[in-house]
Amino acid sequence: MGAILALSFCTRAQQTLDIQQPSGSLGFLVNPYRAGTVPPVRLQNSGRFASLIRAGNLYLSARDVVALAIENNIDVEIQRYGPLLARQVLLRAQGGGALRGVGQAVAAGPQSVSLQGVTVNASGTGISTGSGVTSGGGIVTQLGPAIPSLDPSFLVYTSLAHTTSVQSNTLLTGTTALVSSTRIFETQYAQTFDFGLTAQLTYSSTRIGLNSQYFNLNPYTQGFLDLQVTQNLLQNFGRAVIGRNIRVQKNNLKVSTLQFQQQLIATVSAALNLYWDLVSFHADVNARTGEVSAAQMLFDDNKRQVELGSIAPIEVTRAESQLYTSQQDLVTAQTNLLQQETILKNYLSRNGIAEAGLAGLHIVPLDSLAIPDKEEIRPVEDWIGQALEKRVELQQARLNLDSNRMNLVGIKSSLRPTLQAFGELTNNGLSGDVTALGLLQTGIGRLVGGYGNLLSQIAGRDYPNYSVGISLNVPLRNRAAQADYATSTLEIRQNELNLRKNVNQIRVDVQNALVGVEQARARYNAAVKARILQEQTLAGDRRRFELGAAVNFQVVTDQRDLASAESTEVQSMANYTHARIALDQALGSTLEVNHISISEALQGQVSQPSVLPAELPKEERR
Repeated sequence: MGAILALSFCTRAQQTLDIQQPSGSLGFLVNPYRAGTVPPVRLQNSGRFASLIRAGNLYLSARDVVALAIENNIDVEIQRYGPLLARQVLLRAQGGGALRGVGQAVAAGPQSVSLQGVTVNASGTGISTGSGVTSGGGIVTQLGPAIPSLDPSFLVYTSLAHTTSVQSNTLLTGTTALVSSTRIFETQYAQTFDFGLTAQLTYSSTRIGLNSQYFNLNPYTQGFLDLQVTQNLLQNFGRAVIGRNIRVQKNNLKVSTLQFQQQLIATVSAALNLYWDLVSFHADVNARTGEVSAAQMLFDDNKRQVELGSIAPIEVTRAESQLYTSQQDLVTAQTNLLQQETILKNYLSRNGIAEAGLAGLHIVPLDSLAIPDKEEIRPVEDWIGQALEKRVELQQARLNLDSNRMNLVGIKSSLRPTLQAFGELTNNGLSGDVTALGLLQTGIGRLVGGYGNLLSQIAGRDYPNYSVGISLNVPLRNRAAQADYATSTLEIRQNELNLRKNVNQIRVDVQNALVGVEQARARYNAAVKARILQEQTLAGDRRRFELGAAVNFQVVTDQRDLASAESTEVQSMANYTHARIALDQALGSTLEVNHISISEALQGQVSQPSVLPAELPKEERR
């Protein structure tokens, strides 16, 4: 049966999560006009599950829980698309397009069945919901001068025409119906550069044939090569203005990676909290099982003594009540354990508990709760300095503030008048077949020839045109631009204050997390002392019972109290692990403490294999 369950989790190698660009022998020509292929969502779990299943049990360690969360958790998989989306928006910005908001909120993990006195998150800064500039998936409103398209364009135009024009005056054309045959070919290359220069190079040729003998050349071809350049000198001038979206999106690309890290921290922390609570529930079930065994022994012993007439029948009733109470405690502990298993399995699987065979598996933890002998002692300012350096929320906030300042450069540019310098250079040409009338004209010889003669004239600049100039457009009032600049500046001031607020909150987070660890250790020490005292009480009453100075009921009551004390001790140990996890979150060291590689997490495959111990713990469930 275990082999069948293991096989159900064996999956093929996961498909790489990336956009497959079009390819082909003529790719450099046609690829810009073809869409890339986006792979379907990956719903299969990693093969790690199969290596951890034995005889209907899923054996998990804390390291395995972290690896499974990285490989299979849906929230992490959703955030893996963030950097991919950000790269596509960067490509859009490099072409001159407005930015798109593509951020997804970081999802918090589920809570355990029972969290008695547990604080699972010491962070109070809030969770970022996306990249530096967002608009809920739509196009961001573009403030400041419009950014032109930065992709070059190539135009080819050709046409054929046959026209007949009735003439009212034959003196000019020599015919009452002028028939012309026209062939036009035109090509153009245009590009705008990120410093504000727009250039356009156009070549055009037109061949015209007429039924008139009143032309010197017939048919003839006329053409030109024209270069036009326009440079912005005030508004929309410079790379800082036109390329601002590119730089902002590069920041957003960094933010998307940081947001993935933030989701990774939230998911790993939640998974570890679930796992250590599961460990404590296991220990609680074991303690309650011992309590039931002791109560069952009391009940059986009292029944025998009643049959012998050595005690009153009421003692059987008391023992039975004690047994049912102990059984109720055991059922509650078993229920917590089963529900916790369901929550954890659902969190570690992409298909939840609907995954084939997963619902019927019991989780057997391989770790035991333990508390170090002493805490690392460092000045509080050292802890705070570490948090200020590593917390991804602060890194995101600084990048977003930097992006807002980049946008402000463009908004400020819109305050300026529009001043453009332009120039145009045109080389003209004309060539054709000479007519009888043309033979009578002087100087016509240089125009006689074919298409090569036309190109020679253009290349030799035989008939050039030149023009230069400037264009100034001064708005008499500029209220919209002034309001946009003032509004954006005020928003930056708010962001600066929010950054300071987050710094202050991180200081509070760290100190609260340190206090939480200290309190958790104090609770653990108190629980240990309470358990030791209860053990001593039980041992004393057992000796008294053996000497006839105490009744068996008192011994069983002590056993139940000891089980409760052990349960409290285990819960206090679980609370300590939660406090340590919260401290790691507050310090921004969760990934480092758990030896998580960002590159592996982005790929969704942890290289460290899972290895089960040679001697697996026995697991018996009723």
